[in-house]
Order: sequence, then structure tokens, then C-alpha cells
Amino acid sequence: MRILFVVPEQPRTTGNWVTALRHEQGLVSLGHEVRLVETAGSATSLERQVAEFKPELVHLLHAYRAGRPWLDCRQREFVPSVISLTGTDLNHGLDSAEQSPQIQAVLNQAAAIIIQNQLTAESFSAAHPGLAPRLHHVAPGVCLGGHSYPLRQRHSISASSILFLLPAGIRPVKANLELLQLFDSVAAAAPFCKLLFCGSILDQDYGQRFLEALQARPWARYLGEIPAPAMAAVLREVDVVLNHSISEGLSNVLLESAALGRPILARDIPGNRAAFTPELNGLLYDSSESFVRQALSLAENSTLRQRLSRPIQKLRTAQDEALQLERIYQGLTTDCPEVATLAR
Repeated sequence: MRILFVVPEQPRTTGNWVTALRHEQGLVSLGHEVRLVETAGSATSLERQVAEFKPELVHLLHAYRAGRPWLDCRQREFVPSVISLTGTDLNHGLDSAEQSPQIQAVLNQAAAIIIQNQLTAESFSAAHPGLAPRLHHVAPGVCLGGHSYPLRQRHSISASSILFLLPAGIRPVKANLELLQLFDSVAAAAPFCKLLFCGSILDQDYGQRFLEALQARPWARYLGEIPAPAMAAVLREVDVVLNHSISEGLSNVLLESAALGRPILARDIPGNRAAFTPELNGLLYDSSESFVRQALSLAENSTLRQRLSRPIQKLRTAQDEALQLERIYQGLTTDCPEVATLAR
């Protein structure tokens, strides 16, 4: 089967691209022909890509940013589309006066809708019963990259330092700046701790304020972008992985952290609750006070960190995930005989 993935124009280290590349890896391993295309919102460019590749199915990885140009493509009348709803779509776009009508239009024309967070899929189905028959939960796979990244050596960090890492793009929904400010209390009480950030700067104004605040805190450091194949190496060298997001779909890096057995400390939101097992792979917090308390417990108590360092024994692979996608795709193309004509 020929499958065209449409991904928003973003750095390759973002969650949408990490997911797209994992889907590509899994589906190619099953014998499918896959092409990933980036969109900045141009329907003309997307129409050209569809005409050239002649896909049997188009998979949109972002209902608003990838779905909006697809709505204006002539081929959408003949090629079935699948929508993967992202955390941004679910937690912001559907409540936005600007984005919601277009997201609803994208969902209404989609042959299938995919959500990777089981908790979110259940709540979405209850809130949108008319879309429920086309909704599928696809459990995500985990791809642990094999590239080397000697974190402590490269950044001259002592082996005795306790490292907290927030791996997330720099933008308001990830609350990078707010976490930096919140960590003041942790750094004052435990000066042997360091707070590291990595990820693309996706909001320039917010990113500038974040970098300025960083300058006054010698215990904190921004590492820039870490290539996705090197993230596993980075995670293995830190002591605690953080997630302070206001909302999430399902964080790839938390799934990877749980797979590696790195202790997690994450804000208590549905997108994080579905990514790991609290008290087994990490801890959740619901207030600034509980964050500081639990961060200090993790910093000062090696036994606690060890207890939460339990790698997942049986990982769901990219191919396992692709088999779920394949079943959905095959059902759609069987129902759309027009696709075979277009593809020839």
C-alpha cells in the first residue's frame, strides 16, 4: 500500500516528526511504501505531492495544521484520509474559535480518527458520540535510538551532580520557563542538582524570555536540540525526567523514559498519566508544593530513584504499532474502490 503522511512544518525533533518517522519505520518493515511530506499550509503544494506519489491513503498528523490544506485539495474526494489528533488539537484547537470549525470539518470528512492516548480516546468518544464509530485507539510503539551522546562529558557536568531533564520544545504549553522558576526552591535546598532543558525554540518571544531567565541561574542549562536518535543516550545519563506541560497528547519521550527505566516526575494531567505507571516508573504532582517536595525526595533519596528505575520488560515496537495502523488502513481501502483507479 502507498501511504502519504502529511506532517506540519516543524523541526525533526518535535513529537509530530518523531511519531511520523516511527510510523514510517514500522510500515516500511511490513512492506508498505511510505512518503513523509511537510506542509506549511499550502494546498497547491500538497496537491502536487499527492499527484506525484499517487497514495492509496493519506494520513494527516495534526488535524489543524496538516488537515487544513488537505481540505482544499481536489484529491480528498477520491483518497481516504486518516487523522491523528495531537495534544494541541485536542487540548487547544477544538476550543479555539479560529481552529475549531476547520478541525471539525477535517474530522467530518476523515475515514478514520486516531488517538494514541487511551484515556483521551475514551473522553473524546464520550464528548463526540457522532465521531465514535470512526475513532480508533492505536497504542504507540517505542523506538530507542542508537546514537551516542556523552551528556556529562560533552557539557562538563560532574558525575556527582543529580540531573533533572525537561525534554520539550520551548513554548508556553510546555511551561519550560515556569518550571525553571519553580526549580529555584529545589536548587536552593539541594545545590548538587542541575536542571537541563533540550528542545527546539518554537515560540520566539517565549524562548527569549526563557533564555534570559536562564542566565541568572547557574544551576540550569539549555542544551539546544538533541537529535531524536540520540535521545535514549541522553536519558540514560540523567537521574530524573520531567514533564511540566499544561497539556499533552501522549509524550514520546516519557514513553522512552519508562522503557529505559528512568525515574519520571510529571504534572498530573491525562497525557502524562497514560505514559507511565505512577509509583512504578515515576511520580505525579498536582501543585507547585508537591513538585518541590517530590523533586527534593528524588534528589536526596537514591533508594527512591532506584525503586522507580524499572525498565519496561516487554516493549511495544514500531512494527507492533504499524500492525494496528495496517488493520485500520486495509479496512478503509477495501471500502474505497475508487482509490485503485486513482493509484494506477
